[in-house]
Amino acid sequence: MLRLLLLALCLLTIVPAVSQAQTLRIALREDADLLDPTLARTYVGRIVFAGLCDKLFDLNEKLEIVPQLATGYEWADPVTLIIHLRQGVTFHDGEILDAAAVKYTLERALTLPGSFRRSEISSVDHVEIVDPATVKIILKSPSSPFLSQLTDRAGMILPPKATEAAGKNFAQAPVCSGPFKFVERVAQDRIVLDRYPGYWDAANIHFDRVIYQPMPESSVLLANLRSGTIDLAERVLPTDVAQVKADPKLRIVTSPALGYEAITFNLANGERANTPIGQNKLLRQAFEAAIDRQAVVDVVFNGMYQPNAQAVSPASPFYIASVPPPPRDLAKAKALIKQSGVPTPIVVQMNVPNTPDRAQEAEVIQAMAQEAGFEVKINLIEFAASLQAATRGEFEAYLIGWSGRADPDGNMFSFLTTGGGQNDGHYSNAVVDAALTDARKSTDLAARRAHYETALRQLRDDLPLIYLESPVNIVGMSAKLTGFRPVPDGMIRLQGLAVTK
Repeated sequence: MLRLLLLALCLLTIVPAVSQAQTLRIALREDADLLDPTLARTYVGRIVFAGLCDKLFDLNEKLEIVPQLATGYEWADPVTLIIHLRQGVTFHDGEILDAAAVKYTLERALTLPGSFRRSEISSVDHVEIVDPATVKIILKSPSSPFLSQLTDRAGMILPPKATEAAGKNFAQAPVCSGPFKFVERVAQDRIVLDRYPGYWDAANIHFDRVIYQPMPESSVLLANLRSGTIDLAERVLPTDVAQVKADPKLRIVTSPALGYEAITFNLANGERANTPIGQNKLLRQAFEAAIDRQAVVDVVFNGMYQPNAQAVSPASPFYIASVPPPPRDLAKAKALIKQSGVPTPIVVQMNVPNTPDRAQEAEVIQAMAQEAGFEVKINLIEFAASLQAATRGEFEAYLIGWSGRADPDGNMFSFLTTGGGQNDGHYSNAVVDAALTDARKSTDLAARRAHYETALRQLRDDLPLIYLESPVNIVGMSAKLTGFRPVPDGMIRLQGLAVTK
């Protein structure tokens, strides 16, 4: 405890001196990965991008798509999207944001090695410049979720000249068009952005500097929140909510989340896939049967999360009510193991990001699985490093969450289709590929639901992922902060945020 208190006090002096009234300090659950929208994949990285990089479109509190860098759009036909751009917008280096920049950014997302945006916008056939303020995107086939992809990193427009000049080093000093420009980054310590005076919506920006600080240890985060060293914590653990609410200087804001927590299995990504649980679906089914989701939610998340067995939350219109999360069935788990013919104990190495809640969740799952005959060995690893290990196939099982997207395609396609950009386990099934592709092409809600149900029922048999629960966004902040908008995507939008005197 003394070590944690000393660490909390040290945080008072690790950042450059700037007037408290002009600086917003935000605590992140972990450090971000690459600050390049094309190559990034962390949730907290998206929060940093919310201050650094504007998008073509954004989401409001009702998850409606609203213009940001764009002023509007229309579909000329089912495969031709015309976007009208906001004029007078500049990047942080002064370069003009125009249709050429949009074309460059989308083509970079489709062609850059390692791009995590490629599968998100893979329906793009080509991009045409109509005039400097108008861009035409032609798709290979109709795509219901395409516009929603432009509300996130795929829609963050980059300056062609600066991006090309930086090359592989772009993420070290990124240039975008958001309200704040990059100043410095110290790994595992801070990311500092300063207000960009040329921002097109400058009247809604009320801070001169924003500092993002990773604080994975919840006790350190709470100490800093209470002392006023940080102004906002993008996530407060459910078990800490009561303590924050009890402090009159603080407040809690919750909103439904769009994502999920799950265990991903390595089925075909390198040598680490050659394990009993990676090669035998009966063992994955047994592993799931050993898990009591409600107990996990009650113990680890103070009952605030919701057990789930799907990639979308029960609040989504695409939720399949006929596929509820199954209850724990230890007898079934043991029977499936016996049917597999694999002797026990069955060792499962599980990578786990080193945050307190995920570590505790892993320990609860470890204890449950042991009763069925599994020996789960927990490998705690820094979050960004865990993502890199997953990409390389250096895992057998991976306890990982996904922040979620407004359209279900964003929760499924990239993770579950053959060759998908975030399909770390290299799962491949023709039925799932066809269903998720057909769901993209359909514009009818009922038809899309039917395609997702087809995919889900195949996934329930294969279990490349075991979906565990749907989370809740829990933000803690100074009671003096005003203008915070709780959008279910969990992003911290800096427009409108201010401090009352």
